[in-house]
Amino acid sequence: MRVFALFLILSVFGLPFAKAQKFGYIDSDFILSKMPEYGKAQSEIDQLSAAWQKEIEDMQKKVEALYATFAAEQVLLTEEMKKERQDEIRKKETELKEYQKKVFGFEGLFFLKKQELIKPLQDKVFDAVEKVAKANRLAIIFDKAGELVMIYTDPRHDYTDFVLEELGLGDPNDKIK
Repeated sequence: MRVFALFLILSVFGLPFAKAQKFGYIDSDFILSKMPEYGKAQSEIDQLSAAWQKEIEDMQKKVEALYATFAAEQVLLTEEMKKERQDEIRKKETELKEYQKKVFGFEGLFFLKKQELIKPLQDKVFDAVEKVAKANRLAIIFDKAGELVMIYTDPRHDYTDFVLEELGLGDPNDKIK
């Protein structure tokens, strides 16, 4: 009787857990590269970044010019004039650092612009991944473009093409490497 009860308990509670879970993976970088909107967004981000970087370099050159002028004229300046020049240089350096932080710092303009342009595209991909996962009854989908290191991946578990199809970007002649 005990054996029968144990068998019954394992049957009822153990079988659902013994069922193998299906999984797959995608390459989100590849998917994003196939989206024309992503290329435009990345181009805009690159242009903004270059413009901001140029502004920072110009500010840096002005600070360096102030240092050079101060070094050249230092012998001729009174102590009060030296202090004024040094204060001016420190002020410009502080402005430069604050601008760098404002633009490229944590949650700076660069981060916010990138999030504004890229996040909607990533959301589209995630929605498509969710639909593919539900349609194929997948419990887990990994992203091989992310931080997860995948040493070997079996192509039969690659659902990138399904996601591309869901996004309307599928091309049967264009397969992933």
